[in-house]
Amino acid sequence: MLQLIIGLVLFLGIHSVSILARPWRDAMVSRLGEWPWKGLYGVVALIGLVLIVRGYAEARFEPVVLYSPPTWTHHVAMLLMLPAFPALLAAYFPGRIQRALKHPMLVAVKAWALAHLLVNGTLAAILLFGGFLAWAVADRISMKRRPQGDIFQAPASRANDIIVVVGGLALYGAFLFWLHGTLFGVPLVSR
Repeated sequence: MLQLIIGLVLFLGIHSVSILARPWRDAMVSRLGEWPWKGLYGVVALIGLVLIVRGYAEARFEPVVLYSPPTWTHHVAMLLMLPAFPALLAAYFPGRIQRALKHPMLVAVKAWALAHLLVNGTLAAILLFGGFLAWAVADRISMKRRPQGDIFQAPASRANDIIVVVGGLALYGAFLFWLHGTLFGVPLVSR
C-alpha cells in the first residue's frame, strides 16, 4: 500500500504544481528552461505512475474491503465510461465536442474515477480513484483562475468530432471486450 500512496503523491503532486504553486512552477521553467522542466516533470510523473501500478496490483492480493458495491453499480459504471473515451480523445482533437466540454481530459478523468469508485470498495481503490477524482475536481476549479498551458493537438478540422466519437467508441469497445481483462486481469464481459 505504501508504493501506491507514494506513487499517488508523486504523480498527482507533480500534476498539481500548476494548481498549488504556479509562481514556483514558472520560476523553475525560467531557471531550468522549458524542456528540462518538462523532462523533470515527465520523470517524476513516470516514477509515480509505475509506483501506482505496482502498488495497486500488490494491494489487490490482500484487499482491505471497506464496502461491497451492489451489482447494479456495474451497469452505471459502464454507462459512465461510455463518454469517458470520446472525452479523452476530444482533448487532442479540437472541435465542437472539445469546446462544449471545455476541459475534456478532466471530464474523462472524473468519469473514469467515479465509475471505478462505484464498483470497487477496497481501500486501495478508494485511494487511487478517489485521489484522481479529487485532483480532477481541484484542477478544474483552479483553471478558472490560472492561465491555460498549451497541449499538443491535431489541426482543427470538421472531421475531428467524428474522429472523437468513432475513435472513443472503438476504444470503449476494445476495453469492454478485451483490453480491461488483458491489461488489468478484470474482464468486464464474460464470454
